[in-house]
Amino acid sequence: MLIPKLLWPLLVYEICSTTVEAIEAQINKFTRRWLGVPPGLTDVAMSCRKAKLRLPLKSILEEYKCGKARLLWGLRGQFNRP
Repeated sequence: MLIPKLLWPLLVYEICSTTVEAIEAQINKFTRRWLGVPPGLTDVAMSCRKAKLRLPLKSILEEYKCGKARLLWGLRGQFNRP
C-alpha cells in the first residue's frame, strides 16, 4: 500500500507531528471523497479494525509514532551493546 512509501521519508527526516497530522487530514479528505462516505464519519471509524466498516486503512500519525519509537529503540539498543 501507500503507507510504507509515505512513512519512509517521514521516519528518515526530522518532521514534526503537526505536519504528519496535516498530511493525514489531506489523505482522509481525498479517501472520503473517493469512497463516497458521509462527511460525519469519524477518523476512528476509517481506521478501526473492529467496526462494521472494516477498511484496510491505518492511521498515518499512529504508524509514524510507532515507527519513530521503533527507530529510537533500535538505536538505543545499538549503543548499549558492549
